[in-house]
Amino acid sequence: GPCISGLTPCPSERPKSMTTDELLLAYHAMSFLRAFELRLDALFLRGAVAGTTHLCIGQEACSIGVGHALTNDDAVFSNHRGHGHLIGRGGDPLRLMAEICGNERGYSQGRGGSQHVAVNEIGFLGTHGITAGTIPLATGVALHKKRTGEPGLGCVFFGEGATGEGIFHESLNLAALWQLPVLYVCENNEYAMSSAHRLFSPVADVATRAAAFGMEALIVDGNDVGAVYDTVCELRKRVIAESRPVLLELKTYRISGHSRGDQCVYRSREEEDAARDRDPLLRARQLLQQAELWDLNQEQELSATTRARLDEMQRALQIPLEGE
Repeated sequence: GPCISGLTPCPSERPKSMTTDELLLAYHAMSFLRAFELRLDALFLRGAVAGTTHLCIGQEACSIGVGHALTNDDAVFSNHRGHGHLIGRGGDPLRLMAEICGNERGYSQGRGGSQHVAVNEIGFLGTHGITAGTIPLATGVALHKKRTGEPGLGCVFFGEGATGEGIFHESLNLAALWQLPVLYVCENNEYAMSSAHRLFSPVADVATRAAAFGMEALIVDGNDVGAVYDTVCELRKRVIAESRPVLLELKTYRISGHSRGDQCVYRSREEEDAARDRDPLLRARQLLQQAELWDLNQEQELSATTRARLDEMQRALQIPLEGE
């Protein structure tokens, strides 16, 4: 993606490039994440999920691309739409489903739900119900790492709506002033609840805000898992080696509504159809087909295997399957 502002120019060529094997792994992960979210949606409609839940359908390349590029040394913070971030980080989908469904096998014994999941052993330091609430936490972890010499960086996911919060600007200001190893990842899915980005932001690109702090910022196609992965691999090395923050804006689209009751009356069906043409799963599948690594039989086999895995998880949590 283009470099918007920065202390050093963006590399013209990335030394790391996702291999076809890595793309295959990423596609499997994205396909599972999509099926997981759709299953949660079905369970919610049946009353098996208490409270609310925020799906990341359409944003899978962000979660998987970033998650696969980071290491266990990194501390990752999420937000309210965090199922994909945890799965991309290597979390256990069974325990995540259990938590969301209020089952004691969940990460917080079923007491927290999807907005209160943290898994210290894999460096996933929490989903969060407060908009922009984890941005200062990732900044604080980066400060700790700089002061103690601990390896890795702080990384935080947030939506474009969070950039209207004061704590976003305060965090970036301190991170730039103190030169902290933190990667700010904005998943710009175009809508903050029902508000289009253009209605609450005077700038079209979140990345332009980094210039106020003398901070490097990049814009990347968040529906291209290879571009996300390659960029984060490169940025991770630079953020740690040079101990400085970077803002990464991933342009994506939230195919699902904001939360379960959202009928998406604020956007047109034509807009949604156009977004489906840019679906990250479709994009990855086309690349694999071009490389002659994927065909219809493999797709059907993957769908069946994934369905069986989700059925097994559901049975393990004693949630009856549809029609049982």
